[in-house]
Amino acid sequence: MKQGTINILLVITIICISLSAILVKLSDAPSTIMVMYRMFLACVLIFPMVFKYRHSFSKIKRKEWIAIVFAGVFLAGHFGLWFESLKHTTVASSTLILALQPAIALIGGLIFFKEKLDIRIVVAMGIAFIGVVIVGGGSLGSGSAALYGNILSFLAVVSVVLYLMIGQRNVKSINHWVYSFLVFMVAGITVAVINLIGGVSFTGYNTNDWLVFIMLAIFPTGAHIIFNLLLNYVNTTTVSMSTLGEPVGASILAVIFLQEMLTPVEMIGGVLIIVGIFYFLRLQAGSKQAIPKESESV
Repeated sequence: MKQGTINILLVITIICISLSAILVKLSDAPSTIMVMYRMFLACVLIFPMVFKYRHSFSKIKRKEWIAIVFAGVFLAGHFGLWFESLKHTTVASSTLILALQPAIALIGGLIFFKEKLDIRIVVAMGIAFIGVVIVGGGSLGSGSAALYGNILSFLAVVSVVLYLMIGQRNVKSINHWVYSFLVFMVAGITVAVINLIGGVSFTGYNTNDWLVFIMLAIFPTGAHIIFNLLLNYVNTTTVSMSTLGEPVGASILAVIFLQEMLTPVEMIGGVLIIVGIFYFLRLQAGSKQAIPKESESV
């Protein structure tokens, strides 16, 4: 896959994940219910592609099945923690904390994958982080409720980085449609069990809630499918870096759907985020060429 195609896909994922916080805010359903139906509906949507590559199931080794289970649990943790955080803190605050993902991914890459650190990458991330702080810094919530929400958001970041790292190790040997389906199914089952234990009702949700469930399954979850595909060609840090665009996208959508107006300072921060992401991707493009694995996964 060419670097230009990779960059286009990364931009699409930024747009898709930016919808997530807005959609969660538009529903009063319990966080775990939103996660459960998002995962199960996503499995239904991608089933035709999974059926096409059904022969891949027989190639999955025992070690890979274990990895899939752990990835699904971490993905469920990410969505559950983040959705719940949005009930206690603002969109700006929560997406700001999520933007810490590349830094945590970079640290994880250094520890687990012995990835090399280029000072220019640190500069690119620094530019983007400054923008993130400007965008969300003035909107950070105050009080115990907001602090609780921010802590949940940070734990959600740790969960999604662990999920992506497992994918970086295993998605190269498993068709990405099959991998996504299995991970989503495990995540959905994990949250379903939590709902059963907690006595959370599976029914009784209105049309608006179901529209949110479906939209979450189509757009933000679609971004995760693209992420799993891109892990064949780039590392976890690169995928995580693209998510820095979420505070910008979410802020713009918040203006449209939640009437949260952007200030000039937030606009300046958004420009810095975009510049940082662009610089990072340019460095990645210049450092190495993307190498595909198997044609069936493209």
